[in-house]
Amino acid sequence: MVMIKRVSAKAIKDCRGEKTISVTIETNVGKFSASSPSGTSTGKNEAKIYRKTLEEDIKTLKKFEDYFSEEIIETFDDLRRIEDIVDKHVGANTLLALEYTVLKSLAKKNKKEIWELINFSAKKFPRLVGNSVGGGGHSRVDKKPDFQEFLLIPNLKSVKENFEKNKKIKKEIEFSLKDKDKNFKSKKNYENAWITSLNEKEILDILKNFKINLGVDIAASGFFKRKNYLYQNPMLKRTAEEQFNYLCNLIENFNIFYIEDPFGEEDFDSFAKLLKKFPDRLIVGDDLIVTNVKRLKKAIEKKSVNAIIVKPNQCGSLLEVRDVCKLAKENNIKIVFSHRSGETEENILADIAFGFGADFFKCGINGKEREAKLKRLIEIEESLDSKS
Repeated sequence: MVMIKRVSAKAIKDCRGEKTISVTIETNVGKFSASSPSGTSTGKNEAKIYRKTLEEDIKTLKKFEDYFSEEIIETFDDLRRIEDIVDKHVGANTLLALEYTVLKSLAKKNKKEIWELINFSAKKFPRLVGNSVGGGGHSRVDKKPDFQEFLLIPNLKSVKENFEKNKKIKKEIEFSLKDKDKNFKSKKNYENAWITSLNEKEILDILKNFKINLGVDIAASGFFKRKNYLYQNPMLKRTAEEQFNYLCNLIENFNIFYIEDPFGEEDFDSFAKLLKKFPDRLIVGDDLIVTNVKRLKKAIEKKSVNAIIVKPNQCGSLLEVRDVCKLAKENNIKIVFSHRSGETEENILADIAFGFGADFFKCGINGKEREAKLKRLIEIEESLDSKS
């Protein structure tokens, strides 16, 4: 069993240079720290990352220190005890970082990997989803694609092979962008994706030449205003029906396999319409679902998606993450565990995704914060291979 003796927290910088939280616990089995990421493109239905401010959450954890010392943690389910103590007193980022530290201590005590605490018999490795070219809210330049991410989804035998494949193609994309975009300067955005002034059609025209499944994170809520989709590159306005027709053309013309957040975050019906037309593609809900059981149930009732993004800090509770994953699996909905744009070098997401049986792992392609997680997934794969 694990007994928590002390709890502390501090502000650290994420990859964007913005503040996020790091939590440290001292236990009978050692000292453990973990940090939580933050998003740039956030759904309005996400849980608040801090109750009021990061600084106030840090003070609150300190106030509850004595309560934690009375708790004994033995299994993953005992995270409920932690949640009962801090419920409604801290935000999602703070709770998640705290739960991560508890899992690290529990793994050490039981001489197990963190993923084994979730599912000791986990075997399936997720396919990688890598962001190669960026736009939307992730790229702070004047002219950029309206879609937020252009994704590579290789399907080779191992995580390591897929990791290397994505890096190789991303490098080749750099040369293609130099040819097509006179403004291209080989610069990268928050997620280490290429920054370009090309629009989505021009980018997809480049990517279609690579023999690999393609995806787009449209992040449509980011440019949906007053019942219209307001494109900037080029400037035009589309109704929901026009957005639907435009996306259908893109999916067919560029053979897009993965389509994330194609409509506004409350438009369950348009998602359902797109899924009905393309049942063999992945219609993925992120802002639509925000790792929330109630919203997932609504999406299931309306047949809006066949895949969902899971971002643990959207809800803050790993117990709710488990409930979301369970409900998704029961309804044959693919699970895509995802990083955030404001990442840290914390690598536990790989264990969480593998433990919960993710079908896909969306974690960028390179950059130290992304590679920390990808390399951890490769490490898990190689450790299991050595045992078989």
